[in-house]
Amino acid sequence: MDWQALLNTIITWITSEGIKIVIALVLLFVSFKVINFIAKKLTKNAEKKKLDKTISRTLIYVFKLGTKIVIAVCLVGYVGIDTSGLTALITSLGVCVGLAVNGALSNLAGGIMIILTRPFKIDDYIEACGHSGTVEEIRITQTKLITPDNKVVYIPNGTLSSSEIINYSEKDVRRVDNTFSIAYSNDFEKAKAIIGNICNSHELILKDPAPFIRVSAHSSSSIDIVVRV
Repeated sequence: MDWQALLNTIITWITSEGIKIVIALVLLFVSFKVINFIAKKLTKNAEKKKLDKTISRTLIYVFKLGTKIVIAVCLVGYVGIDTSGLTALITSLGVCVGLAVNGALSNLAGGIMIILTRPFKIDDYIEACGHSGTVEEIRITQTKLITPDNKVVYIPNGTLSSSEIINYSEKDVRRVDNTFSIAYSNDFEKAKAIIGNICNSHELILKDPAPFIRVSAHSSSSIDIVVRV
């Protein structure tokens, strides 16, 4: 083996292709940092201007993802890798990829539908797909919920867009139903008066329409009083 020739080949590669790879990696790192910095600035400006969180966060996320992909592809070409050669590989795997991304495309379409039809927005409390929580983020393919017990739930947008959604935050006024039980020996009128006084003194309970207080059922061991406010 000609070690001198091998050494010369390595040195030649380092001084040409090797430097390109190092430069590409540095540019990739720096550009990703810059993109993340710009995205944070855009997010803060959107919050200061009180822009719609759903649209602003989604657009910023798309900006980050799209810009990073473009930069990565450009740097691959700069290094000298023939990107056109990837076309044949992608074509040969087209069927497999199509099956794999079928769900992703469905979720992408669902995300677009959610953004356009606006059944809910960020910070709304919703119930859907067997989960309930506050919408923290609407991404391209999934929606992030925070449950009351501080769990994080990711629901695919394809499933979410075609499911029944209950939005508890869309209306400022909602009715609350409660049931109270008293013994048969207790005074119903007195219980009704106590509940009525509590309703009238509570600052969050509307006086118009007036609170509804009635007997709802005669149970085996108690009288049930329904209260709707």
